[in-house]
Amino acid sequence: MTRVNERIRAPRIRVVYGEDSQQLGVMTTREAIDKAKSVGLDLVEIAPKADPPVCRIVDYGKYKYEQSKLKKTSKSKGPVKMKEVKFRVRTEEHDYNIKCARAEKFLDEGNKVRIQLQFRGRENAHREIGFEVVGKVRDDLAGMSHVDMQPKLAGRAVSMVLSPIPAEKRVRKFMLSHGELIHEDEARDHEFDDDDDHEGDDEHHADADHKSDDGHEGEEE
Repeated sequence: MTRVNERIRAPRIRVVYGEDSQQLGVMTTREAIDKAKSVGLDLVEIAPKADPPVCRIVDYGKYKYEQSKLKKTSKSKGPVKMKEVKFRVRTEEHDYNIKCARAEKFLDEGNKVRIQLQFRGRENAHREIGFEVVGKVRDDLAGMSHVDMQPKLAGRAVSMVLSPIPAEKRVRKFMLSHGELIHEDEARDHEFDDDDDHEGDDEHHADADHKSDDGHEGEEE
């Protein structure tokens, strides 16, 4: 509970005053209260555990309102979460863009992002390529983040941790023009649709070939 004016118990306190926290020095609590009242303000204890305790001469109503706003803001932000986006040495450009867009989305929500690249089979013999891919991700996401942990090899994977930069400085590079991200599952669905179309074309060509063969057979007869 915040102590104000006569409720402050310490006999001597350090006093600050004004928006720029002007130091008024150490004085008795009575002297500080009288000084606050002489300018139509209150004496508010802001650091009771300091030696001596620190008090501020301020409008208590305004001070209380600002503190309440700060608490609400901190609650609305919530705890910082760690998200993860995985890459491969041979990640194709389309999937690479999708993964980077997803990382941007996480960063824009205020989350940290762990970038992880897993080596498989013969890729372990060329780990420098993995570091190049992670380095490219770092550079491509520079408009949204700064590096908390530089690319580091652990076992068969390279990991890197990114944190969001202040919101007013963020510049997205991979956000699609219509404002929505294409998820990898949707991308795979599109790929399957393309395959189905090709299969239909193959069947069409097969039917055409069959009809053509039938026509030749009829001529031979």
